[in-house]
Amino acid sequence: MKTTLQRASIAALVFTLGCNSTPAPATNPPVTTPPVDAGAVVTRPPEVTPTPVTEIPGHEVLAQDRAPKEPPRLMPAETLIRSYISLFGGLSPQALQVRLRGATSDNLFDTWGDYLSALGVPDYAVDIPRAPQTNALMLAAFERIGVALCERAVLNDLRGAVATNDRVLFRFELPAGGRALTDEEFGARFDVLHRRILGYPAALAPESRIPRFRALYQGAVTRHADAGARSFNGPEAGWASVCEGLVRHPEFHLY
Repeated sequence: MKTTLQRASIAALVFTLGCNSTPAPATNPPVTTPPVDAGAVVTRPPEVTPTPVTEIPGHEVLAQDRAPKEPPRLMPAETLIRSYISLFGGLSPQALQVRLRGATSDNLFDTWGDYLSALGVPDYAVDIPRAPQTNALMLAAFERIGVALCERAVLNDLRGAVATNDRVLFRFELPAGGRALTDEEFGARFDVLHRRILGYPAALAPESRIPRFRALYQGAVTRHADAGARSFNGPEAGWASVCEGLVRHPEFHLY
């Protein structure tokens, strides 16, 4: 009986020690790297050539709808006013009004209050809703503001003694002595205005844009060749016309 109890105790003790013992860590076989041939040439996998949709079986006569889904829409008047403010260097509306009115009595610009209703801005105090679409009065108001913007910028940038980097729109120099611009010189200067007003390089515009604005510029230069002291000279009138053409462009008003 005693022998049986001793055997049972020894077996229980061995079992307990076996359960509490830490197993030996498993050993991973060593990783062998195959030898690399120093003279081997590494080649890229062949590129996948895109397949036109017409070459996919069952799509030979599949028509692609590329028509615009929505017509161009007019930007809100508040957005256009903010654009004019940005083009004039981020002035406040009141400061911009002073700049647009200028120091002369040419009545080129009055006050914002005279144009807000014409621009389509709602006035809920007197129950005037927002203008749902363009009209002749709205276009005339935008044109008046654009003309005032460009002509004041000519006086400030091209006629005033302002450093090139501090100018509002015309951040380039005119040829000395009134020399005529070459096509390359006009294109570089036109690109500055195009980026500033329309927001992208002139090289990405339709190919006819630069020649058409070149003709607009040259026509204004010719008409103002013998202008008096109160008016712009030829180059100043030319760049004012180019600026006015850009602020009247549909890409400036529509999206």
